[in-house]
Amino acid sequence: MWQVYFKELTELMRDKKTLIFVILLPIFIFPVIFGVMGLVLSSTTNTAMQAEHRYVIINAEQAPQFADALFYHKNFKQIKTDKTAEADLVAAIRNDEFDVAIVIPADFSAKRQAAEQSQWQIIYNQSSQFDFMYRYFSELMTNFNEQLQRDTLTQLNVDPAKLAAIIKPVDVQKVDTAAKRENIGEKFGAVIAYILVPLCLLGASYPAIDMGAGEKERGTLETLLICPISRVSIVLGKFFTVLTTGLIGALITVGSFGIWGAIIGSFAGMAVVQEAMSAIAITELILIFSLLLPISAVFAALLLAISIYARTFKEAQNYISPLSIMIFLPLVAAMMPGVELTTKTALVPIMNVALAIKELIKGTADYGLLALIFGSTLVLASIAIGFCVHWFQQEKVLFR
Repeated sequence: MWQVYFKELTELMRDKKTLIFVILLPIFIFPVIFGVMGLVLSSTTNTAMQAEHRYVIINAEQAPQFADALFYHKNFKQIKTDKTAEADLVAAIRNDEFDVAIVIPADFSAKRQAAEQSQWQIIYNQSSQFDFMYRYFSELMTNFNEQLQRDTLTQLNVDPAKLAAIIKPVDVQKVDTAAKRENIGEKFGAVIAYILVPLCLLGASYPAIDMGAGEKERGTLETLLICPISRVSIVLGKFFTVLTTGLIGALITVGSFGIWGAIIGSFAGMAVVQEAMSAIAITELILIFSLLLPISAVFAALLLAISIYARTFKEAQNYISPLSIMIFLPLVAAMMPGVELTTKTALVPIMNVALAIKELIKGTADYGLLALIFGSTLVLASIAIGFCVHWFQQEKVLFR
């Protein structure tokens, strides 16, 4: 078995494609891709926050104080229009004449004097993913409402010292019991698992295809089968080679992200993130690797079984593509709000590993559940390896 293992590993190291998929991609290309995505998202968000919104305000004389606050806001630019009907304003916004229309009722002052509630309209396109404009408007509206309340209470001769307590009887102060590491782990822990688990699959994909379908195409599988080695030893040697490449790819990626993250963080001033991540002990890193080990064994066995079944390299790639898509479904489920690590979720393959990695990064892991996850995944890996060994012994599979 070990002779086959070292033979396959040596051949893979001589293959330039293996070096690209297992070493070059994790060290340089993946960090660059995620870095560019982060920069684009950050740039898009900053652009949306600093954008200037063209607005029209109808019946501004009814609320001059609010109109002035809106006029002097850095993110709003007033546009003049003679349109007042709602349909005309909607059409003008669709024609890009302006971005937003604020409609103040013509009887606002009268209702204000009668202490009646007034309903305003804000008309704009709500399809934008970055709706900072409405946030700015809401802040202005909140301040305006508070000022109106103060003016009304002052007219009623209410003690100015008690105005704040009357306008806002209860002021809630949030005291967060979560550590910085726990907060960051909750936000980014599942994302890290979302990166690590597919990388284990990706790192094992090319070697698995090459050692099964690739050998069929090259005609070297028959030569290997006539060697004085049992088929069980052959398939286990290939399996451990695929497992090794998958884990090496994941480890190199983690190290690369850590190094690039430290470099970028030192320039970007992300001291909080660095402080939180530095609190992760070596024991927890070992536990994360331990959880990746059995799930990587599952991937390696499945990929090798698919590769053994396929007639050609291309056919194997076609079979593996749906598997790659299926891997992401439980990872996305683990990122959904409210999904926590429990006894039930600890038995769901892939999702349990993602949730466990998130808990380990947060520093709130339940070691009993971790043992359950490791045990259940190990059982699944044993079944997958057993199937792969059985599959390799079938003549109708090897020589399709």
